[in-house]
Amino acid sequence: MPIRLIVGLGNPGPEYEQTRHNAGFWLVDNLANGIGRCKLAREARLNALVAKTSIAGNEIWLLEPQTYMNRSGQSVGALARFYKIAPDDILIVHDELDLAPGVARIKKGGSSGGHNGLKDITAALGTQDYWRLRLGIGHPRALNLQQAVADYVLHRPRKEEQALIDEALAKTLDVIPLLCEGKFEAAMMQLHTAK
Repeated sequence: MPIRLIVGLGNPGPEYEQTRHNAGFWLVDNLANGIGRCKLAREARLNALVAKTSIAGNEIWLLEPQTYMNRSGQSVGALARFYKIAPDDILIVHDELDLAPGVARIKKGGSSGGHNGLKDITAALGTQDYWRLRLGIGHPRALNLQQAVADYVLHRPRKEEQALIDEALAKTLDVIPLLCEGKFEAAMMQLHTAK
């Protein structure tokens, strides 16, 4: 089955806009402004920014929860239930501490890895069996920073990290049409072997 709902995770508000934790929002914003050719609009009953578009000939919902990261499941669960979208057809785009800046990976299922947005979505959907697009932001320890993780994710990437993250976003946007056609193996091969 193809992806029918693409969710970008982040925190609402201008103070969080450029922080590492908002990498999911960055991808969905780029997707809406690019191949999605649509504008996200506030949907009060979902407490989210939402758009419906067509990608690779398929109807796709784009969603950015406006509940703060740790309550992301409220919006995701509500939209999925209302439009009868199965967890298998959902792609959650989020920042990933365990991947270096510039690396992006697609996987299905698995634990939340301590990511509060994923924990809440898993609780709302009643399963971990949904697709994830993990955008590497690096871990403060791997980057020799003495910053706590909670502090690190709520700060802007350094200039050199941002350039790598932007490259990963561009490579990821190239495989979104494949995901929307249900061609997961091809999308993973292209993204995971991208130079």
